[in-house]
Amino acid sequence: MTVKTGIIQGDCAEMLKTFDNNSFDLIVTSPPYADRRIHTYGGVKPEQYVEWFLPRSEEFLRVLKPTGSFVLNIKEKVENGERHTYVIELILALKKQGWLWTEEYIWHKKNCYPGKWPNRFRDAWERCLHFTKSRKFKMNQETVMVPMGDWAGARLKSLGKNDVVRYDSQVGSGFGKNIANWMERTMAYPTNVLHLATECGNKNHSAAFPSALPDWFIRLFTDEGDWVLDPFAGSGTTLDVARRLGRNSVGIEILPDYCEIARQTANVEQFQLLEERRAYVG
Repeated sequence: MTVKTGIIQGDCAEMLKTFDNNSFDLIVTSPPYADRRIHTYGGVKPEQYVEWFLPRSEEFLRVLKPTGSFVLNIKEKVENGERHTYVIELILALKKQGWLWTEEYIWHKKNCYPGKWPNRFRDAWERCLHFTKSRKFKMNQETVMVPMGDWAGARLKSLGKNDVVRYDSQVGSGFGKNIANWMERTMAYPTNVLHLATECGNKNHSAAFPSALPDWFIRLFTDEGDWVLDPFAGSGTTLDVARRLGRNSVGIEILPDYCEIARQTANVEQFQLLEERRAYVG
């Protein structure tokens, strides 16, 4: 199977207009956070963030398939000694725009930066907000299962008498737990907390998320041959992962330097003409 991987230089609010409705199975991205990356992306003010984001998410909604998912990695900032509310405001605005806020995953940064602050501890997590267009969406839960390990054995030690009776006799009163489901499994479904280390200095991009993050969501929400979009592609991490997993992908990045990094590291094609983009996703 031939996999397509492409990058477009420009603002996703405009570039996505060259794509048809219902083109993509998954949108997974990490946009510039409020007041961050001032020297590279301009630094959108938190008070203006929702207004800036909504024209872009309107295009996301249009190009995403009805069975698709939109995963948004984002984190609110601290301002004047308290957390800003722009992420919460964005969630509410996206719901009004027509998105369903289906789930919230937490990315626990296992190697977060050390430090000391007078009124808080170091920040060790970020949001991965999951939005969909409908309640029936593609989700391959078995692809992200994790080893059971010693959990089942440890859990047995705390079982009550009824649980053991039910397991031994398969009769019981119905109030005990069927522990055969635990003992016969080697794999279990994960939680909505992802324990992943950051990748410092990843591909010369100041805010690249680890490849394991898009890898997890691409496996969960797409099949081989599906189409993945990263509208804030940065250095191309999502594109590189999608290619390795056998998914087609498109990245959009406003900075030419990062487009060139993505082109080299993810082995992608760079499109200049509208005709090329229109013919790409078929």
